[in-house]
Amino acid sequence: MNKIEQTVYDLALPVVEEQGLELWDVEYVLEAGQRYLRVYLDSPVGVDLDDCERVSRLLDPMLDEKDPIPDSYVFEVGSAGCERQLKRPSDFERFLGELVEVKLYSAVDGSKQWIGTLRSYDDSDVTVDSGGEHRFTSKQIASVRLHVEF
Repeated sequence: MNKIEQTVYDLALPVVEEQGLELWDVEYVLEAGQRYLRVYLDSPVGVDLDDCERVSRLLDPMLDEKDPIPDSYVFEVGSAGCERQLKRPSDFERFLGELVEVKLYSAVDGSKQWIGTLRSYDDSDVTVDSGGEHRFTSKQIASVRLHVEF
């Protein structure tokens, strides 16, 4: 997390928890020339539009008051989603045994995308079982997301 994301995370955490929700992630990104601040929520019973709206209305004035971001940006609050990105060790521990999609910077055995069961997470290395176990180092991994087959 960069400094802005960490500052917003620290501001948002108590607000989100007071609403009975989990703060999954905060991202501050530049897309097509526009900056976006996104706060992602989670809950064991799911996150709905009312949850997102309520958290947005509570956080918006706090962000205006604290002004942690010098640039103009679009503020969004949403669900982490069923194919959420796994970033922190706790994310990986929580979803051990689940189906994930690992995207790599460079192909390994002819593929840059691996879908399999998350078997382990050790010092940022990820092992998945996709008809055989494959271990990927943090330097190889572009992203890891939960994978849902429809």
